[in-house]
Amino acid sequence: MTRPFKGRREDERLLSGRGRYAADWNFPGQLHAHFLRAERAHAGIVSIRTGEAARLPGVARIFTGEDMAGLKTPPPIVKYPGRGGTALKVPPRPVLARGRVRYVGEEVALVIAESPAVAQDAAELIEVEYRDLPVLVEPQDALAPGALELHAGIAGNLCFDYEYGDEAAAAAALAGAAHVTRLTLEAVRVAGSPMEPKACVALYDEAAERYELYSPSQGMSMLGHGLAAILGTERVRVHARDVGGGFGVRSDAYPEYCAALFAAKALGRPVKWVSTRGETLLSDHHGRGAQLSGELALDAAGRFLALRVHWTVSAGAYLSQPGPLINTLNPSTHAINAYRIPALYGRHRLALTNTTPTTAYRGAGRPNVSYLVERLVDEAARETGIERIELRRRNLIPKEAFPYKTPSGSTYDSGDPAGELDQALSYSQWSNFPERREQSSKRGKLRGIGCALFVEPSGAGASPQEQAAIRFGDSGNATLHVLAGPSGQGHETVFPEIVAEVLGLPAESITLKASDPEGPALMGGGTVGSRSVMSHGGALYATAQAVVKKGRDLAAKELEVAPADVDFLKGEYRVRGTDLAISFQEIARRYRGALDSLEGIPTPTAFPGGAHVAEVEIDPETGEIEVLRYVAVDDCGRVMSPVLVEGQLHGGIAQGAGQVFAEHCVYDRASGQLLTGSFMDYAMPRADSFAAPSLYDHPVPSPTNPLGAKGAGEAGTTGAVPALANAVIDALRALGIHHLDFPYTAARVWRAIARHD
Repeated sequence: MTRPFKGRREDERLLSGRGRYAADWNFPGQLHAHFLRAERAHAGIVSIRTGEAARLPGVARIFTGEDMAGLKTPPPIVKYPGRGGTALKVPPRPVLARGRVRYVGEEVALVIAESPAVAQDAAELIEVEYRDLPVLVEPQDALAPGALELHAGIAGNLCFDYEYGDEAAAAAALAGAAHVTRLTLEAVRVAGSPMEPKACVALYDEAAERYELYSPSQGMSMLGHGLAAILGTERVRVHARDVGGGFGVRSDAYPEYCAALFAAKALGRPVKWVSTRGETLLSDHHGRGAQLSGELALDAAGRFLALRVHWTVSAGAYLSQPGPLINTLNPSTHAINAYRIPALYGRHRLALTNTTPTTAYRGAGRPNVSYLVERLVDEAARETGIERIELRRRNLIPKEAFPYKTPSGSTYDSGDPAGELDQALSYSQWSNFPERREQSSKRGKLRGIGCALFVEPSGAGASPQEQAAIRFGDSGNATLHVLAGPSGQGHETVFPEIVAEVLGLPAESITLKASDPEGPALMGGGTVGSRSVMSHGGALYATAQAVVKKGRDLAAKELEVAPADVDFLKGEYRVRGTDLAISFQEIARRYRGALDSLEGIPTPTAFPGGAHVAEVEIDPETGEIEVLRYVAVDDCGRVMSPVLVEGQLHGGIAQGAGQVFAEHCVYDRASGQLLTGSFMDYAMPRADSFAAPSLYDHPVPSPTNPLGAKGAGEAGTTGAVPALANAVIDALRALGIHHLDFPYTAARVWRAIARHD
């Protein structure tokens, strides 16, 4: 899929420094905010003394938890029951801590001042007396009998116990199997680390009795609904023009935003807050953070009989809005991955801990599923002696079986896992790998190759419909409105192209206005779950079709014929069998308001898939790993913009590699302190540490949306995590090493090798 690069429409503005991010907004008379954060992971608040800080010149006011006691806890997305009909237990989350702090970095006080420097100076003068309490960092510790309850009324710190599938059927299949492979893996906690740190400008319009928030967002409907729930009013408008990365961590209504809005109303002036990178690493909700256990049952011929999985998840000290969903329902929909597995049972337990809350992070549970299943398949191949590709081929869901009903009740809409695998093996020159391994061995290096297949959900959302609107100006040019703007995906380019193809207009004449609070009221969701082109693009396509229909009636009037006699092709209405015609653009100029349309489509769900192959080389003297080759074959359905899909896959693969090789939020188990609170300690993937991936399409259009599209934004991460893990373990098997926990840093790999010498 490698093609000449064609720049996106937004690139010139963003690369020339003319983007407008949250920190770029300023308003007359604005004040500045600084948060005092908890330095303890778990402690009672004995007292907060703010007198000296309040007397500092330039300080407007200092707020503590009692000042904002009336603000509410946002409800998580989960509405379904757990094991035995139990409900999700939601601990109250204060905007500023009241009575107790429960993780390092929790917001304790808010200083509002005339400048950021004064606000920070004042915060350093606030004196807080704490009474230390026991710290529970690991979910296993929090769930242990006798552990201190972090929140009253949530027994054993278990906030959700979720199950799916058929427990009895899975148990029977495991008991009667010829072979059972068992494995436990750590999906380590990681930081989202968007380019743009968390920031906002908060205003209150007293005349309209309305809050206004300028902040990075993955969709104003998601962020707006969360803010409304906390503030107790629907009169909230969210503004976001450019957003420097989302990755799942920009969908929550963070406490800082609500505190700033509260302060803006109380003081009658705008309030601006821009976090530091350290605050972002500490207080942005983290991703992953789960222990994954699995059991795969096989018959004597190597056919998969059953899969039983258990997840133990660190939810953090409080619940993010999407966190419980992405650790329960999301993975249940594709727990069998790309394989025919007749019996399935899953149980996922979410524990409250003294850590930053966890949320959706690129993949939102999907990489955990593919990582666990693909590692189980490789281990089953080793234990049974069946070659690992042959074992996969025996068990893949065949193309003719789609749509495929899974044992958890979801339906894979379309796909071709075997075709993806064949392409990936061919492009990666899998059959010649032994020769390359021998070459590495002669140089004293360990070489490994790994394969991973995946099927993942994309689309969906909490709203039953996704709506879009198209409006026309005096010139006849179109303006598009959707609920969610881009955070790097290129919406300003691809959405106008979708509409231009339908209307026959130049894409350059069409403007996207996303997340526009001045635009029409729309129903729908944000830019999450690899849903943008499927949902927002699909809704725009349906709306453009409605525009064409309206235009046909108007063209018939202009041409003095019946609408049934008018054809529309390449931007022109033409009377059938004649040369009488009028362009769409002319109709739009003459009748502009009459063509304005708002349409919706049912919220679609599709299941993209792929097969990825990674090849690595390890220096046993240092533990250093080099990724030599990476091949990805992906079924993203109909590809609307190859360049943008390439960009999504490149970014996703890089983030998957980051989790495998470097990234890890580490907490001290005794104190609860985050030990990786800066980029000096938290390692990020770099451009020069990874081979450029070779990308290939294997499209099978989805029947669930008008465009036939499937998601692409999370595919790279979902495939990269297991493919790279399998490659590294394959290289280490020669030394008798069959398991290693993430991240595969040089030091960790070297120690593993040293232990087995």
